[in-house]
Amino acid sequence: MALRKARLVAGSGADGRGARLVVVAPEVHPDLGALAAEVRRRPFAAHDLDGVTLVFAAGENENEAAAVAELARARGLLVNVPDRPALSTFIMPAIVDRSPITVAISTGGTSPVLARRLRARIEAALEPGLGRLATFLDGFRTAVRSVKSDETARRRFWERVIDGPIAQRFLAGDEAGAHEQLVKTLNSDAAAAAIEGGSVALVGAGPGDPDLLTLRALRVLQNADVVVHDKLVDDRILDYVRRDARRVYVGKSKSCHTVSQDEINAILVREAQAGHRVVRLKGGDPFIFGRGGEEMAVLRAAGVAVELVPGITAAVGCAAATGIPLTHRGLAQGITLVTAHGAAHGGRGDGTPSEPAIDWTALARLDHTLAIYMGLSKAGLVADRLIAAGKAPGTPVALVENGTRPDQTLIVGTLARLGALAAGLTGPALILVGEVVTLADPAKVATDILTTLPVPGRDADTTPGTGFKAAV
Repeated sequence: MALRKARLVAGSGADGRGARLVVVAPEVHPDLGALAAEVRRRPFAAHDLDGVTLVFAAGENENEAAAVAELARARGLLVNVPDRPALSTFIMPAIVDRSPITVAISTGGTSPVLARRLRARIEAALEPGLGRLATFLDGFRTAVRSVKSDETARRRFWERVIDGPIAQRFLAGDEAGAHEQLVKTLNSDAAAAAIEGGSVALVGAGPGDPDLLTLRALRVLQNADVVVHDKLVDDRILDYVRRDARRVYVGKSKSCHTVSQDEINAILVREAQAGHRVVRLKGGDPFIFGRGGEEMAVLRAAGVAVELVPGITAAVGCAAATGIPLTHRGLAQGITLVTAHGAAHGGRGDGTPSEPAIDWTALARLDHTLAIYMGLSKAGLVADRLIAAGKAPGTPVALVENGTRPDQTLIVGTLARLGALAAGLTGPALILVGEVVTLADPAKVATDILTTLPVPGRDADTTPGTGFKAAV
């Protein structure tokens, strides 16, 4: 154990010569003795701490290790007792050394073996020549700074170098060719431009769980200069944004639009025309009730390059998180997505919510699962219109609040009770209507299925063959 620690610190000096090691022990492993500048073959004594900077108490006797640690702490010295974090004032991480690149993995002393396993995975993923590449690139920093005074231009130049053929040639062993190509790139008119043209990526963040973020969305987020994000984007997803990227919050909630859509459009155009790589980050998918199409049209009209990055929409994410299949043989032959806040009619102009312009008869007639977005405040109206259009009052419904997030709530019931079931929920919530709701995972239901779902032969508003018996 002491030998492992000694091997790590022996090469850690800034001058490449490492630390000066003094080993105190009655018996010393030959390899450990070879690393040491001085070996004291005897039991430890308090004066052995004189002139010491770091202390490793690596003995097998815990009482002796505790005594050494206590003496070290009394002198204000940093001390490490391997596998005994409670006795240590610092912890040794597992190290991936590609000097001058260093990666440290620590479990806070809880599992050194896990840290070593993670180190092995990272070791396998990182090319052995990365340290030499870093030193090679460092030799050009002054030249790049003299040509590119703008920070954004410098960062983009280095990204092209590192992600492109120059770094590949260097790591493949062609260092002279990489040097020549980097010089040509730096001197070329295209590379010397102060700022490249900006762009906007319309990115779907999914329903909330960061694990549902796509790899493409993650790549775009980490390359962004500016991120314009909504209220529904989970804070854990924003953690993936590059730390020096600027964040612009344009969140909206019902009847509280802090930033109008026209203002959002203007922000996107302005930032892109300033040469920035902009991410417009939206919950769910930008093109499913997300007004992504409107933003795309404005950006194209302004001559701004637009990238479209789809996300997992709420219907798909919430259904999976609650164990509800959106389609199922014998229960639903399709899925229809509807918003309760689309184009509206019937408003009285006195603040009364207007009725969404939906063909309720067509929806009631379809043998589909209905996924209703932004319908929490209109749940009672939705139920009334569907029942009036011919949908059975006993049709199963589910309300998924904060779907895929840690505070997810699933409530199941019948269409006739939809308004009452929605009472008390604050959203965001998705409403699912259809027989597939009977397949919801019972362990994820917030209320007792027996009190919310009718049972064939027991409840008057249920017709035979609806599949409720299996759910119960």
